[in-house]
Amino acid sequence: MKTKSHLKLLIELFATFFKIGSFTFGGGYAMIPLIEREVVENKKWVTSDEVIDVFAVAQSMPGAIAINSSTFIGYKIAGKKGALVATAGVILPSLLIITLIAMFFSKVQDNPMVKAVFSGIRPAIVALILTAAIKVSKTSIVDKIGLLLAVLAVILVVVFDVQAIVVILGGAAVGLGIYYLFPLKVARILSDGGHKD
Repeated sequence: MKTKSHLKLLIELFATFFKIGSFTFGGGYAMIPLIEREVVENKKWVTSDEVIDVFAVAQSMPGAIAINSSTFIGYKIAGKKGALVATAGVILPSLLIITLIAMFFSKVQDNPMVKAVFSGIRPAIVALILTAAIKVSKTSIVDKIGLLLAVLAVILVVVFDVQAIVVILGGAAVGLGIYYLFPLKVARILSDGGHKD
C-alpha cells in the first residue's frame, strides 16, 4: 500500500513538473510563477517562504533555475526518486519542443505567421517574469534594508553588468553581517514576518 501511494506521488510529481516544463518560452525565470502556483497554491507541497528559499538556492547553483528548483522540490517531497522524476518532468517537454523546433524552424523561421506568434510571445514572457519578481519581492523584501539591497542588486546587474552569482554572494555576505551586527533586528524580522518599518 505504501509502495502504491509512493508511486502515485512520483507520477503526480512527474505530471506536475511536465506541465510546468511545457511552458518553456522565456526560460527558467518565466517558469517561476508557474512553479509557485503549482507547488504552493495547488499542491501545497511547500510553503511560500520555502519556495522563495528554493529559488534563492537554485539561482545560486550552476544550471537553470527551473531545473534546480524542480530537483530541490522533488527531493523534499519524495527523496532521490522524487528529485529524479521532477527533474525529468521539467526537462522532457523542453527536449521534445527543441527537437521539433530544430526539425522545422529553419524551414519556417521567415514565415510572417511564425514571426507574428513570437512577437506576441515575447511581451507575455516579460509579464510572467515581472509577475514572479513582484511575488518574490512581497515575501523577500521585509524592511528598508531589504528594499535597498534589491534596488542595489538591480543597479549592479542592469547598469554595471555584474554577474548574478556575485550579487547573490554579496547579498549573503550582507545578510550574515546584519545577523551578527544586529541580532535583535534579525530575530524580530524572523519572528513577526518582518513588518515593514
